Amino acid sequence: MVEQPLIESRSAGARWRALPPWLRIGALYLAARAVTTGFFLIAAAMSGVGSRFGENATIADFAVGWDAQWYWLTAVSGYPLELPLTDSGQVAENQWAFMPIYAYLAAALGTVLGSWIAGAVVISLSAGYLSALVLYRLWLPRVGESAAMWAVLFFVSGPLAALFHVGYAESLFMLWLFLALLLVARRRYGWLYLVIPLMGFTRPGVLAFALFLGLFGIWRWTRRRSEALSGREISHIVALGALGVIVGFGWQVIAAVATGDAGAYLATELAWRRNWLTGDASGFIPFEGFIQGAEFWFVSWGSSALIGVIALSIAVVGVSALLLFHPAARRVGVEIRWWAASYLLYLLAVFFPQSSIFRLLVPLSPLWGAVAVPKRTAWRVGVVVVALVGQWWWIYNMYALGNTYWQIP
Repeated sequence: MVEQPLIESRSAGARWRALPPWLRIGALYLAARAVTTGFFLIAAAMSGVGSRFGENATIADFAVGWDAQWYWLTAVSGYPLELPLTDSGQVAENQWAFMPIYAYLAAALGTVLGSWIAGAVVISLSAGYLSALVLYRLWLPRVGESAAMWAVLFFVSGPLAALFHVGYAESLFMLWLFLALLLVARRRYGWLYLVIPLMGFTRPGVLAFALFLGLFGIWRWTRRRSEALSGREISHIVALGALGVIVGFGWQVIAAVATGDAGAYLATELAWRRNWLTGDASGFIPFEGFIQGAEFWFVSWGSSALIGVIALSIAVVGVSALLLFHPAARRVGVEIRWWAASYLLYLLAVFFPQSSIFRLLVPLSPLWGAVAVPKRTAWRVGVVVVALVGQWWWIYNMYALGNTYWQIP
């Protein structure tokens, strides 16, 4: 009487494993999206007068909220040739902070589907699924089939998985990024000449990829005796790194030419930072934002600016040590580790930490492969539970309670 259910259970597991990976990942992705949709429905019901979305909010309101409005405005109005100014004469928030590919691709699809937001959400959902497929291929030879599939579940159920449902460019950017990492891991550099511009004009971050290529190239040079390094590969790495730099600064040049203001893009980006800092900004200074942020937040929490800087320094050292020495991190491969280090350094250089920091960490999603390495089922199930709790916390704060200052996704 006991053996039959066990046999049925094993056969069910065998049938699941026999399915092609794209189908299993699709099933996991659809299940995860159903859960996220449920979270959004609850958040809409809880949205009140204090929320940006007000009472009687809908999922459609959430999908087109926050930065999605800027992408929509970009699609319908283009980019301002004259920078808008605040009452104090400073550059105001405007479309130049948002890259064009996602906005216009959503507009093109939206002409078929009936609205810009419909096109945007379809792109986000589709790119999220394709990103999961690419990540699986990236993880599979490093951590094995079981861990790779668990890592996919972590990714599609993660704390920021709501981004697959809204008009943000993150899903599409991740697709280009993960494709680029997979191409580097397989030493197939030719397609990167297309992927890097797609990445660079979808959202900021391609400069981090250029830094990654530089670090990866140095690593390949040091390992040339154990893995042959041809002159052709050296040429590709150097040329692609240069392309990443050109594309990374290209949008600044385009903004400067279009507006006649050499600092148009940086002034636009700094306009958002003024929501937290008072006084006139002297301009962009690398790494200043995170130092200012550490001081700002720790003073706000009743501590001191010095403690904030010390805590930031300890966090940087701690994360660096994990990426370099932790066995699980080493399992996912040098490409993912160098990318994570490059992107974190990029964030330290350009970003002021506030509530959007959670969203800006999603390009580190390849590290889910390291989280899935421990084979204990209790650990893996626990990660899924924590991820879903984090997802609800983020949706609740950014949408049900979301306001224009403290809860910005």
